[in-house]
Amino acid sequence: MAKLVVVGVDGSSTSLAAVGAAATAASRRGAALRVVHAEVPIKPRHVVPDPAGRALVHEAADHAFEVAPEVVVTKVVVTGDVVHVLEAESQAADLIVVGSRGMGGLAGLLLGSTPVSLAARSHCPVMTVREEHRTSADTGPVVLGVDGSPDSDEAVDVAFAEAAQRQAELVAVHAWQPDKASPGTASESAGQVLAQAIARRTDAYPDIAVGRDLVVGTAREVLLEASKAAQLVVVGARGRSGLAGLLLGSVSQAVMTHAHCPVVAVRGTTRAA
Repeated sequence: MAKLVVVGVDGSSTSLAAVGAAATAASRRGAALRVVHAEVPIKPRHVVPDPAGRALVHEAADHAFEVAPEVVVTKVVVTGDVVHVLEAESQAADLIVVGSRGMGGLAGLLLGSTPVSLAARSHCPVMTVREEHRTSADTGPVVLGVDGSPDSDEAVDVAFAEAAQRQAELVAVHAWQPDKASPGTASESAGQVLAQAIARRTDAYPDIAVGRDLVVGTAREVLLEASKAAQLVVVGARGRSGLAGLLLGSVSQAVMTHAHCPVVAVRGTTRAA
């Protein structure tokens, strides 16, 4: 199957930031880029799609060409609920990219709604991008949140692939809480979770420098702090243990909302980007 990156657009400045990130991601992967605008009907449709939607996707495609002129770009306007539209698009995609906030055709793209709902349903990894991310998108390591859950395990594969595509260091982070009754045991267990998560992938990516970071604290605080120096954070959509659940609406949602760099959320059933 041909490689494909899909980006949802709505005409906002954040949406254009997502287009830029998506074009760069497509270029790194040698993938095509599909620009999608979801037009939510207000009443039963009996006219052709709003011309404004066509203008949005043309503008987005032009921006993608400016960022990565070698990438093949297609564009489409689809009538329907944005999450359902992008979930359907994710079945053929390697990566879905959306802005963290928006307006218009993507019905707000407010965190807590579209990105989080999409991350819970998507068949491929979902990247969220804020407008502020554009200036530091190509610096720093790829940070991976590890907790030993199935979704976290899938996120490991995605993080290694992202680090390889970006020729960046990978820093695997595991947040843990000391056990007052047996602090040594808690530390040892945390170290084992982190070591086991990355052990099977290092042979497949011998050129990737891998750092391990065991940090005492909550997963939310640890990952947000790590995101300050990162070019990307990769997390499982749902988790357990050291990352305090990584349930959509808790840790992963907090990271998607407040991280200082783009975030990729990975479900256990998704395909690696």
